[in-house]
Amino acid sequence: MEKQTAGRDKLSDIAPKFAQLNDDVLFGEVWSREDKLSLRDRTIITVTALISKGITDSSLMYHIQNAKNHGVTKTEMAEIITHIAFYVGWPNAWAVFPMVKEVYADEKTACGDSLFGLGEPNTAYAKYFTGESYLKVLNTKGVSVCNVTFEPACRNNWHIHHKGGQILLCTDGEGFYQEYGKEARRLRPGDVVYIAPEVKHWHGAAKDEWFTHISIEIPAEGSSNEWLEAVDDNYYEDVNKRR
Repeated sequence: MEKQTAGRDKLSDIAPKFAQLNDDVLFGEVWSREDKLSLRDRTIITVTALISKGITDSSLMYHIQNAKNHGVTKTEMAEIITHIAFYVGWPNAWAVFPMVKEVYADEKTACGDSLFGLGEPNTAYAKYFTGESYLKVLNTKGVSVCNVTFEPACRNNWHIHHKGGQILLCTDGEGFYQEYGKEARRLRPGDVVYIAPEVKHWHGAAKDEWFTHISIEIPAEGSSNEWLEAVDDNYYEDVNKRR
């Protein structure tokens, strides 16, 4: 997590101890415990806590933006607020949506690719993804071909195709593909990616774009997928900044 200086920047002249506790303890010691709870989860918890207290000032705006920066999509944020409204109060939740609209104003609201259709939520592999993805199976005879759609900020974990490999045909939106130890590659419609077997990699959408591709599994005897660790939130944010 990046070092926080907001307390010192805004309060060092009037409340230096408060500023130090904010920057060094709250963010420096609590927020930084990413091995216990991810930054993405912490942003959701913080937004929920502030809404439950009826706080709708700049601090909530900051934490909604922080949630977006760490992969929480507009769809997810709306669902979070809708869910907690029944527990923290309808007016508290209602008052937040103008902020959500402002923070997510640059995010596309729908997927543009209609060639094969969105398909169904990719629940079978959801534990290997950050964010929501959708799957429409196009062919299973001989060669597995699927239409795969990622919501903004959605990406899969690092993984390896043992034997066989995979080909991606990009059809809509903007995304990324990266092999371990190499720079991330930006993907746009018309791009083709060949993923060789035994190569550790990940791919997914840009944080403010839907992304769709056709996935073609290259047949091979004894082929399998090995799912590994998730793509780090801060690293993913840096990839987006460099695009």
